[in-house]
Amino acid sequence: MPEFEAPLYTQLVRRLGRGPVSFHVPGHQYGRALPDEPFALFRDIMGIDVTELEDTDDLHHPEGIIREAQQLAARCFGADETFFLVGGSTAGNLAMLLAVLDPGDAIIVQRNVHKSVLNGIALARARAIFVAPQIEPVSGLPTVPAATDIEAALDRYPDAKAVFLSTPNYYGMHVDLAPYAEIARRRNLPLLVDEAHGAHFGLHPACPPSAIMSGADAAVQSTHKTLTALTMGAMLHVRRGRLSMDRLRRALTAVQSSSPSYPILASLDIARAMIAACGPAWLESGMKAASRLRERLAERNGPFAIVEPAVGEACSAVDPMRIVLRDATGRLSGIRLQQLLAEQGCWAEMADDRYAVLLFGPRTTAADADKLVSALDSISAEITGYPPATDAGPGPIDTAAYAAEPEDRIGEPFAIPFMPPAEDETETIPLEEAAGRTAAETVIPYPPGIPLLYTGERIREAQVAAIRRLAAAGARFQGAPDAGMRTIRVMTQQRRDNDR
Repeated sequence: MPEFEAPLYTQLVRRLGRGPVSFHVPGHQYGRALPDEPFALFRDIMGIDVTELEDTDDLHHPEGIIREAQQLAARCFGADETFFLVGGSTAGNLAMLLAVLDPGDAIIVQRNVHKSVLNGIALARARAIFVAPQIEPVSGLPTVPAATDIEAALDRYPDAKAVFLSTPNYYGMHVDLAPYAEIARRRNLPLLVDEAHGAHFGLHPACPPSAIMSGADAAVQSTHKTLTALTMGAMLHVRRGRLSMDRLRRALTAVQSSSPSYPILASLDIARAMIAACGPAWLESGMKAASRLRERLAERNGPFAIVEPAVGEACSAVDPMRIVLRDATGRLSGIRLQQLLAEQGCWAEMADDRYAVLLFGPRTTAADADKLVSALDSISAEITGYPPATDAGPGPIDTAAYAAEPEDRIGEPFAIPFMPPAEDETETIPLEEAAGRTAAETVIPYPPGIPLLYTGERIREAQVAAIRRLAAAGARFQGAPDAGMRTIRVMTQQRRDNDR
């Protein structure tokens, strides 16, 4: 193993080795408050779980080891400044939006963004101008709006304060951001990017370039998703010039805990250190394992097919460490395939009504890939007599569900409510009767956490059909009053008439 430099982690280990006596939070006192059994594994983590002390620095005003670790990360990922996040990419999305938006401002945003983006716009009391995404034709899945649509939206709404995009999507489909960065640059607007699923982009020749490399002004990456940080560990990479760094720092202080987790911070330092020390070789094991799965499934000519998106405007590149599977016979939905894989001891990242998504980490091995192939072989033998699943095949069925408006790819400015409407302003009706009514709840299939329907939005038949299809396949809907989505909350007729 090559030598690596991780100043934050190294300092935490060094201070633990000096046998410090704790008269400070946290109350577990380096894990001593717990017995060895049955908590020995957890106690090991607690040894570096400290608070802001004279030698551990302060995330919200870094001057020592945290500052040094963040500077090393900025250098590694090609940013002017990098901020460590202990609240996942959610914290970064909220901070970016609060840094550029004032009450009443408008922002150009793709329709299929993560719920945290909507919460950020709502917290800023700003307005979203939704632009419909392109649909990748092979998979039928939404990616990023066309650059021409973003430019048209800026022509229509020249007072917009920023452009917000999200790529790659949950399925590993990436869109080249350079044209979007140029559009934003010409108007002196910041391009903000949710790159949660692309923390490894730009770190290996087989990966697409990162958002920062492509000209984005700020991009958030979930370092815990595709690199080696602990869960909730993320980074916000920034180019100076079109963002107020003072506002961004204040926003980060507002949305992150005043008692950040040092194990998470140390894991971010380590994730960067491994990349800096090993270079692209750090990702080779996972890359080879993903290739091995592709090869072995191709040899079998069995029921499970890897979805290969068409490279074009809607998808310029595919994450080589993310594989999307479908049952080509139509017997299994993606959700059912995910369940059967779990029974075989192989846990997929996510699934929807058609696809199961497999994520290969930096150190996934050939043996891991072989175990997955064996699991798929077992499932293949088991499903011979299964009847076909409804809508299990590929196809562009999400186009209408993610449209900005029925006749227009660019929506009107939309104020996203942060709080739900009062109960006396809503009623619950059967889902099949909801088209044409105004939604009183936000419908979020999870994962991936991308709303199909927003509170205050007029419900369309395409959205009803998409919700019904997902519910029938066993999808979960985060925060839904009716988990099965047989019913939905809508605004009362009287409230709707008053809003006209």
